[in-house]
Amino acid sequence: MTDSRLIPPHPTRFAPGAPDPLRHQLLATLAQHRMATTEQLRLLLRPHATRQAVSEVLQCLYRQELAAYTQMPDGRTRAWYLTPDGARITRDLPAQRGRPPYPITSTNAASPKTSHTLASVRAHLTFVADARRRGDEHSHLDWTPEVFHQIGEGERLIADAVMHYTVDPDGQRTKLRAFVEIDRATSSSERLAAKLIAYARFRYYEPVPVGRRRSGNHQAVTVDSWQRWYPAFPRILFILTGAAPRTLTNRIQDLRAMVREHPAVAALARDVALGAAILEDLEDQGPSGPVWVPLAADGSSRSWMGL
Repeated sequence: MTDSRLIPPHPTRFAPGAPDPLRHQLLATLAQHRMATTEQLRLLLRPHATRQAVSEVLQCLYRQELAAYTQMPDGRTRAWYLTPDGARITRDLPAQRGRPPYPITSTNAASPKTSHTLASVRAHLTFVADARRRGDEHSHLDWTPEVFHQIGEGERLIADAVMHYTVDPDGQRTKLRAFVEIDRATSSSERLAAKLIAYARFRYYEPVPVGRRRSGNHQAVTVDSWQRWYPAFPRILFILTGAAPRTLTNRIQDLRAMVREHPAVAALARDVALGAAILEDLEDQGPSGPVWVPLAADGSSRSWMGL
């Protein structure tokens, strides 16, 4: 039987430019994050509003068949995503122009991705709340999930998210960027640590013109790869959850071992700030608190900005 709420509505029912900023923000946020619960959307967009105020707009999008939801196991929580027509509409929103579309547009597509996607939104929420408290700039659109970069030789790096964050102490604006990896302890610790090798390959990859051999110097300046996208190589943050504290601590230690033992990762650690934290600690103390373990050196935990 066809699910009627997933049938694309008439395109004239809604178009960007309609006088409803929250509606636009909800559409853009779902396009950006792929999926989020009602409470997550409220905290991202209207932290001082009631849950009902956000829920009413989501219900309107549902009736217009622009958004749908999957029911979480607790039977009360809804994880929202865009329908195919909702995804098409967001391509014309200013915040989504130029953003490759990787939407979740059905319950079947949502199911295998729900836990990881919602964990990513949880992580983002800690930075949004911290930025509001500190007076920094970081909004619901400053966290871009699933960012693809070509490494070369047919390989690619997929960052779970790229974060943009701006601090402005005493009028001195500083733009900070980070690759964020969300780990829910669903794969081996070795596979998690190997992600650092992929980042090292991306950092030092140097395209080789036809007829010229590749340089053996891994620290060569790479104008044609990561500098096409970033003025400085973003720091790399691992955020862990989904297991007992001891298990998560062991996984962080395995990340540190990779820094010590792999030459390319060791070189990366000399050039790029690397840190890991437990998601529940971020939610409790905020990401600017002393919750990040530096992967490249011994020492006490610190803020992500101080890695």
